[in-house]
Amino acid sequence: MENEEGNVFWVKVDGERRLATINLVPGNQVYREKLVKIKDEEFRAWDPYRSKLAAAIMNGLETLPIVRKSKVLYLGASTGTTASHVSDIVGPSGIVFCVEHASRVAREFLDRVASLRSNIVPILQDARNPKEYFSVYCQVDVVYSDIAQPDQTEIAIANCKSYLKKGGYIMLVIKTRSIDVTRKPSDVIKSEAKKLADNFEIIQEINLEPYEGDHAMIIAKYLG
Repeated sequence: MENEEGNVFWVKVDGERRLATINLVPGNQVYREKLVKIKDEEFRAWDPYRSKLAAAIMNGLETLPIVRKSKVLYLGASTGTTASHVSDIVGPSGIVFCVEHASRVAREFLDRVASLRSNIVPILQDARNPKEYFSVYCQVDVVYSDIAQPDQTEIAIANCKSYLKKGGYIMLVIKTRSIDVTRKPSDVIKSEAKKLADNFEIIQEINLEPYEGDHAMIIAKYLG
């Protein structure tokens, strides 16, 4: 087992080397993932076909700014698959502010994830209105954005300006088909990256194939 910086691990699951995080809630599964006990720790296998962050790690993510004790603003938490692994990584001394607007998936997220994890603060709000997140009481180290809107990059930038500390990081999932179905995905990714130029230093761009079609992730440092 190799320990990666930020509390991310590789473990053997059914004879295969798999990405994993230490389960903050031992015995609990979020999406029927495999649980593996090694010595005194329980690990949750992290499926890159179910999580874009796991896909980015599998595809060569060089810097994972989400580490133990991190404060994270997560936009588009959905049912909580990736958010639960982020919760594992930051641990009991970290915090994950999770924004989700769709009431149906938000209820599932509350029941399956947030109610069991004390380091998750659920926020039922539209990410377009960051000033209305009354639960976010501090600046964050990382903004992780995974929202399917044509103006998804502008929404993420607005949230960074409200809550991300200078020198913090944005991890921006680009859903090219949500932005413009008529253009080549690679062209969409380039144009979205340009929108970050004024306030961010691009660290890395990662194509998420084959785990997620027509998706990429941009990691950038906030210059303020």
